[in-house]
Amino acid sequence: MTDAYIYDAVRSPRGKGRKDGALHELTSISLSAKILNALKDRNNLDGHAVEDVIWGNVTQVMEQGGCLARSAVLASDLDESIPGLAINRFCASGMEAVNLAANQVKGGAGDAYIAGGVEMMGRVPMGSDGAAIAADPSLALKTYFVPQGISADIIATEYGFTRDQADALAVESQRRAAEAWKDGRFSKSVVAIKDQNGLPILDHDEYMRPGTDMQSLGALKASFKDLGETMPGFDKVAMLKYPHLERIEHIHHAGNSSGIVDGSAAVLIGNKEFGEKHGLKPRARIKATTKIGTDPTIMLTGPVPATQKILKDNGMDIGDIDLFEVNEAFASVVLRFQQAFDVDPDRVNVNGGAIAMGHPLGATGAMIIGTLLDEMERQDKEIGLATLCIASGMGAATILERV
Repeated sequence: MTDAYIYDAVRSPRGKGRKDGALHELTSISLSAKILNALKDRNNLDGHAVEDVIWGNVTQVMEQGGCLARSAVLASDLDESIPGLAINRFCASGMEAVNLAANQVKGGAGDAYIAGGVEMMGRVPMGSDGAAIAADPSLALKTYFVPQGISADIIATEYGFTRDQADALAVESQRRAAEAWKDGRFSKSVVAIKDQNGLPILDHDEYMRPGTDMQSLGALKASFKDLGETMPGFDKVAMLKYPHLERIEHIHHAGNSSGIVDGSAAVLIGNKEFGEKHGLKPRARIKATTKIGTDPTIMLTGPVPATQKILKDNGMDIGDIDLFEVNEAFASVVLRFQQAFDVDPDRVNVNGGAIAMGHPLGATGAMIIGTLLDEMERQDKEIGLATLCIASGMGAATILERV
């Protein structure tokens, strides 16, 4: 097996996922094409430079339907001889695109790939695809399905996290993100989005609320309490699965949960020969990848077993990892990860996360890989791990090693 290297990583700023968001007028294909063009131009990718474009996307209907990856290639300046593959592993779609591309390179199926994803949550609403896990009663009953917000509250209840702990993590995420932007830590990867006339549309993460404090979060109502306690009574469904719980503590709200945003990201992955041919220097080796299925009701605990699996499979220990990116889908997801591995919070999500900047579902996995690599370089660290929880009960992880 050959090594797979990351040569470059780019992303759009995250725009608010609503009609007044800066990126709202762009289609998923248009934003994807802009990101693909940025990667092409930065790395002189002329002709059939890569084997394939693997593109993650979660809500694959309407403008995000069909093979969005191929549509994005055709809308971009990439050569039409490059095909496209659209994939969906829910919130880990962007990471799975990177992992799949890396493993294709390792197996000799091509010298290089572009991998990443997109989600325009303000244009194609989450859940509008009518996913069977929620919409098919026979499957929902079998799996004791509850919405993700309820799952996050189950984690808090099961593992003893308080609302103050969740809010404190959210405040810190906002502080770190604001500091990272102020220090220019995202400048290497963030591509300013411009219109067809070259005028700027968005050059920063629009969702951030740097003035957030414990008092402002304390005034927010728990978002999933009514959903859990009134009809259809998802708390009761959960307690059928977990009868040892007397009640579900509802601690999550808009301020300590990930933001709904629009965004796209791409990673250039190739073998050594690809880099030499194109005069590119590898930034990191994709040391390992993994994915795993988990309990579909509590749903969001996947980063813990995924991390355990990837470390065991590669003869590593948690202490071998210098930095972590754990997607902030909900505060309890990160709190559980820190609790399970007793890791220093200062090594986790150093530049803030999705609570502060937003979670553009199909793109996030590729985004956090790029963020992790940038921070590893900034701190001169060797090993980093990125991981996400995934709807329906899954987890995924990627380990990077600088070269």
